[in-house]
Amino acid sequence: MNAKDYIELEKTYGAHNYHPLPVVISKAKGVWVWDVDGKKYIDMLSSYSAINQGHLNERIVKAAIDQLGRVSLTSRAFSNDRMGPFLKRLCEVSGMEMALPMNTGAEAVETAIKLARRYAHTKKGIPEHEGEIIVCENNFHGRTTTIISFSSDPDSKKGYGPFTPGFVTIPYDDIPAFDKAINKNTIGILVEPIQGEAGIHVPREGYLRELRRICDRKGILLILDEIQTGFARTGKMFAFEHEGIKPDILCVGKALGGGLYPVSAALASREVMSVFTPGSHGSTFGGNPLACAIALESLNVLVDEKLAERSREMGAYFVKRLKEFKSKKIKAIRAKGLLIGVEFHLGRGETVRPLCERLMEKGVLAKDTHEKTVRFAPPLVISKGEIDWAMDRIRQVFEAA
Repeated sequence: MNAKDYIELEKTYGAHNYHPLPVVISKAKGVWVWDVDGKKYIDMLSSYSAINQGHLNERIVKAAIDQLGRVSLTSRAFSNDRMGPFLKRLCEVSGMEMALPMNTGAEAVETAIKLARRYAHTKKGIPEHEGEIIVCENNFHGRTTTIISFSSDPDSKKGYGPFTPGFVTIPYDDIPAFDKAINKNTIGILVEPIQGEAGIHVPREGYLRELRRICDRKGILLILDEIQTGFARTGKMFAFEHEGIKPDILCVGKALGGGLYPVSAALASREVMSVFTPGSHGSTFGGNPLACAIALESLNVLVDEKLAERSREMGAYFVKRLKEFKSKKIKAIRAKGLLIGVEFHLGRGETVRPLCERLMEKGVLAKDTHEKTVRFAPPLVISKGEIDWAMDRIRQVFEAA
């Protein structure tokens, strides 16, 4: 079978809820992938930052294989010998006190919302059906019914109502708007340190520090979604470390599974996490031994291979090369570490999708986001030589735009 055959099978038997680039991947290693016809590409998406350690990292693969020879699933009806060591390491790496393991990023966010609400109701005295969580315009926290209820993306919401109440939306990177939105029923704010899906929007320096200061002054919770920005993507283990603060609740996922398995978690202080009691929240697969073995080694690889430092160094080099381009079509380059967005000047009805398709033809896999921005987020193991290989091709496409 060739690529067209596989794509036709997918279209025939799969729901049309994605519009992928017309490439069919069959093999991967490090920063490289190959399609079913044997053509080689450099991966500039990392499955939305889920493959920070590189495709099929040997240490993580070995941890998975070793665990598969022992036990893969116990459910939370029993304890297993992998979850405790994993949670301890996750708390050490993040600086948080307790963690609740789940599977997907959206589950981590749902867990954080439930945790924040229950804490506010039981510890702060906010009436159960009156609590409000502040969120930001152009956010992306997942696709569950509750999460899309506070999305400002019409494509995520159309046809899915009625929506879950209890959320107040303000502009991103707007401290006065946040301060003004707080009232006696405010539980806290849920925010991305960098808005990835919105086009790599990096807030002004001091934004997170101001959020932390106001949350402390008003006695409300700072909830950070680091599902995309976490685990060394931005040049620090977590983006909040750039500003020397710590959240009350932290959502993590994606790269926690090392590109092999879905693993996520919500983390908090002992005081906040104490409001969960047996039966109040759970997951059959959350914290399963296979997931924990993989996630533990994923964390060890990030630390041992100093991938935060590598992200910072390679990200600076990547942006330096982009700024050499002579293209009047480029409107802005936004970046933190190896999370990079290139926004273009476009006419009415135009998108950067054709640019991504031309990049694909030249062996570079990148993705459009919010129509006007091309996102680059390669595995953090990328080298300068591999960046140069990609840049030769990206330059051709961008300067011809």
